Amino acid sequence: MKRSQPGGKKEKKAVRKKGKAKRTASLPVIISNRRREWRFDLPLEAVVAGELPQGQPFEEKTTIENISSGGAYFGLNSGVVIGSRLNLTINLPERLTEGRKMQLVLSGTAVRLEKAEKTGKKQGVAVRFSRNYKFVAVGQEET
Repeated sequence: MKRSQPGGKKEKKAVRKKGKAKRTASLPVIISNRRREWRFDLPLEAVVAGELPQGQPFEEKTTIENISSGGAYFGLNSGVVIGSRLNLTINLPERLTEGRKMQLVLSGTAVRLEKAEKTGKKQGVAVRFSRNYKFVAVGQEET
């Protein structure tokens, strides 16, 4: 089972009844997963902005490693902490936006930090998105 997929199935081979193991047809058993949304391994260019623990603002380019409707995971050098409010501007692939340059602008909270192994960044950051988001055409002013 891939870690990026919610849920999963296992087959149950035997059922105990009155102390005896009885073979049954393979029955699917649903295994729970803490994730509620499907995660997509989708490298998207993004800019992350926020405030460091000392109060200094920062803005850093990064690449989203995976994303779902509820959050995203990416690497940063900035040194954010859990609970940091972050603003993300994600560049959407033109093949998904009928050839137009579009960005997804949203905010969220850092909910998990990891030492980055493969990203080359100082830390891996998992963000849970807030409900507010907007699509912005590149070159148009945000309102």
